[in-house]
This record gives sequence, structure tokens and C-alpha cells, in this order.
Amino acid sequence: MKIVRFSHQGTTSYGLLEGSSIAVLSGSPFEKIEKTGKVVPLDAVRVLAPVAPSKLVCVGLNYTLHAEESGVPVPEEPMLFMCAPSAIIADGEQIQLDNADDRIDFEAEIGIVVGRRARNVAASDAGDYIFGYTCANDVSNRVLQKKDGQFTRAKSFDTYKPVGPVIETDLDPDNVDIKLWQNGELRQSSNTNDMIFPIARILEFVSGIMTLEPGDLIITGTPSGVGPMASGDEIVIEIEKIGRLHSRVA
Repeated sequence: MKIVRFSHQGTTSYGLLEGSSIAVLSGSPFEKIEKTGKVVPLDAVRVLAPVAPSKLVCVGLNYTLHAEESGVPVPEEPMLFMCAPSAIIADGEQIQLDNADDRIDFEAEIGIVVGRRARNVAASDAGDYIFGYTCANDVSNRVLQKKDGQFTRAKSFDTYKPVGPVIETDLDPDNVDIKLWQNGELRQSSNTNDMIFPIARILEFVSGIMTLEPGDLIITGTPSGVGPMASGDEIVIEIEKIGRLHSRVA
């Protein structure tokens, strides 16, 4: 199923994307998936980011080739950092660069959407706690990242986390293609099978540190090929079986 979050006639709802229509759901899909019987055209709504998480957890250096291009050793365990959930924007919204001089990079990533409260979850049980997966762009100011020695400021500016357009609930997250185009040119092209730490291990590791709540988002690292953006750029991220996330850079 492809789950969307949208605004229609002043009301925010979740729904099932069914072609060019949305079957509106009753309440939160993290509690149960129940159709109201109402259907609205996709072009009549404003599609929102598919999650509004209490926590946005990020994993760094989780692809072998990206670690190599960064000139750093492969980590022994997942490298975590936190970003502000307020940085999240929806498909089609603009990335607003925090300044015109620093190098600010794109990073295509697959995101884990947590489906139920999770604490100390074993990797073997991770699937029971994952609701689905989405596309994300971990926009990063490299100058501030190097200056600070940690990542929160460099990656938490408003608009620095495009997410969407949907949550795909039926997916093998450890074997899907992940691509990014900049102005129509392919910049990143990989598969999640290059991940150092697979999805289940990430969920196990994070839930061993903090309690995860329904709707929380974990973005899981980017493959090789990251690069800088400039005002006017169009960035498109595609993850197999999820869809395409579109952003313009302002």
C-alpha cells in the first residue's frame, strides 16, 4: 500500500493512494487502516510530507562506497545523529539554502517509518515495528558540518529534509535501487544492498538507545555520488517501488 498524508478543505488526513485518487482513511494509519468510504481526486488535495515525527533520527556513512569516497573507515556500528523534525518538507516544496556561499549537498536516502512503540527491539522482530518506507533528501551544509564537528546545525535548517511522496508498506528495503538526478543528470545510482548496516539492524540499534513512537522517522544514510546544489536546481530522488521525490532549490 502507498499511504499519503494530505490537506483537503482545511483538514489534514491520511489516505491510500489508488491511481489518481485517494481513499481517505479514518484516523491514523499507525493505529489501524480503515477506509471512510470517501474518495478524493489526487489533484484536488495538497500532498504533505507523509510523516510528522516526534523524532528524526539519522544514520551517517552507511554505504560502503560512500565511506570510500569520503576517505573514512567503515564504522563498526551505526553512526547516529539527530535532526530537527521542523526541517521536513513535502514533495514539490522548495529547499531554501541557508546561504549562497557554502557547499550544501544533496543526499538521497531511504527512510524507515516506525509503526508502533519500539524499545529494545531485536533485529529478528524489526519488521513487526516498521510501518513502511519513504524517500528522503538529507540536505547538508558541509562548511558548518566541518566547523561544528557534529551534524545537527548543518542538517537541521528549515526545508533541509524533503520527505515523501508516500509511505510504501510492502517493500524489501535491503534490495531496492536508489537514484538521484540533478537537473536531469544522474548523480547517485546505487542499491540498498550496499548498506553497511541493513534496515533491521538499524531499528535494533536505535531502539536500544531511545523509545521510538509511531510515525517517527529514521533516515538511513546515502550512497556514493553526493554533490553540491545551487539555487535553481531541480532535485529528483527515486527509490524503487516507492516513487519519486521532487524538490526545487531556492
